[in-house]
Amino acid sequence: MFVDTRFTRMEAVRAQLSTLVAPVQWVVSLPSNVLTWGSLALSDQRALLEENSRLREQILTLSHRVQHMASLTAENVRLRELLSASDQNEVPFITAELLSLDPDPFAHQMVIDRGRRNGVYVGQPVMDASGLVGQVTAVSAYSSRVLMVADASHGLPVQVNRNGLRFIAQGSGRYDALTVLHVPDTADIRKGDLLITSGLAGRFPPGYPVARVAEVVHDPGQPFARVTATPVAQLQRSRHFLLLFPPPAPETEAWDLDLTPEAVEAARALIGLPAEEETP
Repeated sequence: MFVDTRFTRMEAVRAQLSTLVAPVQWVVSLPSNVLTWGSLALSDQRALLEENSRLREQILTLSHRVQHMASLTAENVRLRELLSASDQNEVPFITAELLSLDPDPFAHQMVIDRGRRNGVYVGQPVMDASGLVGQVTAVSAYSSRVLMVADASHGLPVQVNRNGLRFIAQGSGRYDALTVLHVPDTADIRKGDLLITSGLAGRFPPGYPVARVAEVVHDPGQPFARVTATPVAQLQRSRHFLLLFPPPAPETEAWDLDLTPEAVEAARALIGLPAEEETP
């Protein structure tokens, strides 16, 4: 011990002794390692059991909803047959993933990993698992820029799912708030109402959730109520999105009027044109 303390010649011997003592150290630490592994295995097993229980509950809930939706779907088909309405086909889509966010705190935009080679186009609706996220504003070959519904420059037509009232929802510059514009003070809109896309202007397909009304303030001195809503999409958390491909809006067909010669002559005389036989 004196030589080991005063001189460096014992380092090689110490290394050899450490090699011989290593199995003893491993045996001594074995019980603690076993306890650590056992506790970790039990905690992982407990977490798996809890997750399995949650998934089973979700499966039961979803199966109940599917059973209820089956009856609603059949009833919807019967009502459409009675009304002679056309059936709404499922909107095709592709998946996309987040690449980056705009660093400007006043611009709520993001870049996704789908572009022109994937069929993405300007104005295309973007969804996440909860609701509408925004629309595509710029497209390159392999990526696209998306303007979110929370951006102050974004607005879209919405309607109240409960009664069908139509309004315009505009971004407020905050991720957690949209402003519903020009709501009459007597309008039937309440806190908790779900706002969905109305389908007007043909940009967004109808029926997709946008926001939920968070506050309705009635000011007796103002003709419009102040209504704010919270987006249902997880704008700050979602990393995976859906790009919808809604069908194009049907073109308005021209009227095919079968007019008699007398009606044609009367119309020409009304607008000041000469008779047809006198037209050079």
